[in-house]
Amino acid sequence: MISEKTTYSVASGAGGKPPILRGVRVLDLSRFLSGPQATLFLAGMGAEVIKIDEPRGGDPTFTAPPFFGPRGVAFDRRTSEDLGIAYLKRTRGKKSISLDLKKPEGHKVLLKLVREADVLVENFKVGVTTRLKIDYDTLRAVNPKLIYCSITGYGATGPERHRKAFDLMVQAATGMMSITGNPAGEPSKTGASLSDGIAGTFAMAGILAALYQRHETGLGQFIDVSMADCLLSLIFDEPFECYGELGLDHRQGNRIARFSPFNTYRALDGAVAIGAGTTADWTKLLEIMGCQDLLSSVEFMNPGWRIENNEKVDEVVGRWAANMPIDEIIGRLDAADITCGPIRTIDDVVSWDQLRVRDMLQPVRNPHLPSAAGPLAAGFPLKFSEAEAVHDPRVPMPREHNAEIYEGLLKLSKQEVADLGKGGIV
Repeated sequence: MISEKTTYSVASGAGGKPPILRGVRVLDLSRFLSGPQATLFLAGMGAEVIKIDEPRGGDPTFTAPPFFGPRGVAFDRRTSEDLGIAYLKRTRGKKSISLDLKKPEGHKVLLKLVREADVLVENFKVGVTTRLKIDYDTLRAVNPKLIYCSITGYGATGPERHRKAFDLMVQAATGMMSITGNPAGEPSKTGASLSDGIAGTFAMAGILAALYQRHETGLGQFIDVSMADCLLSLIFDEPFECYGELGLDHRQGNRIARFSPFNTYRALDGAVAIGAGTTADWTKLLEIMGCQDLLSSVEFMNPGWRIENNEKVDEVVGRWAANMPIDEIIGRLDAADITCGPIRTIDDVVSWDQLRVRDMLQPVRNPHLPSAAGPLAAGFPLKFSEAEAVHDPRVPMPREHNAEIYEGLLKLSKQEVADLGKGGIV
């Protein structure tokens, strides 16, 4: 546990720079994605993250498909060494212990852990922590410096606070699905579990802010993270509630209701994304396309008219793009500093040099197969000049750190730990 008297003697990271959160201890009671995403980021910045799982069921992603094992990737668990790919991605750099929070003995052990912790992260359904007597008020009495981060679908307050939620339901509830897809199509979710990842990222930011404030106040606090709130806060930069008045469909496909052209266009060998965000960009694009005659058009030089008449603008740009390969389009537009880019497939992304240089795709490691490179996971997305922030590829096996934490940190005797094991507590 970190304190104002902590002396930073922890060794530097592999790159010779100190990790930002060295000395910070995090108890991770979360499951699936939103909470584990937050604690993955904290671990990447050097925090000691101790994930606490129920002794019998364990982490649900450990045995959830798809799997990676000795025979590769599969939906069926073909060997005992096959582990869930989600588990291999989300538990990197963490420690694993088991503890039954429903039993009085397990509750007592958790309180001992709380006394040694800086942060606790959970994403139980509202009401569960109160029933288990591990809610913020209970744990604050044990450790007033504890920063308690709770991630739920709709927040700790409000008429829908008790509802269970997954990413799909949150995207549906916040209107994200209603604005995603083609105008003539059906509402659609984003390709990735966006609300989970965004909530986990906001949770990390909240925890860092609370750690900073604790240096001023000496006290921890409760952080209420709603997946719906976090997603909505990023959606409503656009004036979607005004679209009806403006005569716009809520689903704009790949367009945006502020610029035109701003879309994807077919090329000879695929498709390309092009956006002219300013009048200067539009002027340059018209010149490149050989459409200088439109420079004198009152309509085509009016940004508002272009947005209302996107089809006409897209027809001009699409006709030009269709006659050239992607590389030539991008080469011409890059030379003029007009924003553009290829539409990459995932296979293309995997081989993209930009990501390789920034170490943004890293193979996961199955502890049963330490020398085998597994499926790819994202590297740490922030690069600090004076600190180390990387994902440790090591993944814990369930209970792997029971002895280290219970005997080393809590100073329980081997016999006490053995008795807890016999009782099904750990």
